[in-house]
Amino acid sequence: MATLWRNCHAATMARGEYSAIERAAIVTRGDRIEWIGPEAALPPMEAAHVHDLGGAWVTPGLIDCHTHLVFGGNRSQEFEQRLQGVDYARIAAQGGGIASTVRATRAATEDELYASARRRALHLLRDGVTTLEVKSGYGLDLPNERKMLRVARRLGHTLPLTVRATCLAAHALPPEFAGRADEYIDEVVRRMLPVLAAEGLVDAVDAFCEHLAFSPAQVERVFQAAVQLGLPVKLHAEQLSSLHGAALAARYGALSADHLEYLTESDVQAMAAAGTVAVLLPGAFYALRETRLPPLDLLRRHGVPMAISSDLNPGTSPALSLRLMLSMACTLFRMTPQEALAGATTHAARALGLQATHGVLEAGRVADFVAWEVEHPSELAYWIGGDLPKQVIRHGARISLSALD
Repeated sequence: MATLWRNCHAATMARGEYSAIERAAIVTRGDRIEWIGPEAALPPMEAAHVHDLGGAWVTPGLIDCHTHLVFGGNRSQEFEQRLQGVDYARIAAQGGGIASTVRATRAATEDELYASARRRALHLLRDGVTTLEVKSGYGLDLPNERKMLRVARRLGHTLPLTVRATCLAAHALPPEFAGRADEYIDEVVRRMLPVLAAEGLVDAVDAFCEHLAFSPAQVERVFQAAVQLGLPVKLHAEQLSSLHGAALAARYGALSADHLEYLTESDVQAMAAAGTVAVLLPGAFYALRETRLPPLDLLRRHGVPMAISSDLNPGTSPALSLRLMLSMACTLFRMTPQEALAGATTHAARALGLQATHGVLEAGRVADFVAWEVEHPSELAYWIGGDLPKQVIRHGARISLSALD
């Protein structure tokens, strides 16, 4: 039978706007929304359960569409080094950076990685996140990339979260391939991707296109392999320099291009034509004390959808709150609260290829939503930190957040 959620206001986020319904009601059946609209227009129905939401504002469940949630160790000491003036290149030369996380991740068992990732995932869930992406990329060989992706799948099976797993084997050059980047790409495209895809561990393929990672030509080989396997692609692009990786990603119909501080207008035009989402990552911008802003005016002008994500990772964005990222997006990037919320709902869903089922409150969609005890949805970006009172509903069932500890 149906479940009725009444006495609320709904920010449906249709068309990337609040699209508010005041004095709303929502009817769910199973894991889907059956009806949503003004409570006064509620059709005759018999509900097995009725929940009074006490005038809360309901939004779609938040979607964190770019995380590196699974990793071993942490890099808090490097954080301290950077604050003392040691730059990233020197830290990397000393064996730090991604290489240090690779060592820790390789040394950890699958159970150890799961336990630490679960703790981080619970922070996001308590923050209103009901869907997230998890990238690999700290294993950099077949056994350890498999281990990370298995943990991602396990999180989706054991927690009330929808988890999309992305293979980021082309994240960095592993030490055993030092000076042999093309040979490592051979390993990724000829062995790792086919095996991991055949094992059902991969929903999308990502790469890092940057001078300190992989060239556009090397990334294109990864994309070609992904296409042959029927997998969508994404890309870390234009974070530190302009290599036109975003335009390359657009040529392959990428779900998203992410970071984008050095994006050019031609890149933006290519993304707009391809429908590629711009995923902006204010946590990394903040942690690295960057000064070059992503070109929001260009993205707006050309109608490129902008998603917001935590980029949760051990080195450059140890962020445990997506809602804090909404605040940072407004303060640092000058987004509006409405744009920021759209970036963590409808546009984030598109960045994961879930735009038909997630990110908007409407009939037929998955019944993932959050009832926030706020006076207006803009408060989700307005309040800096803290734990806003809320109820999290996933697949039509209320989650007991305290029971997950």
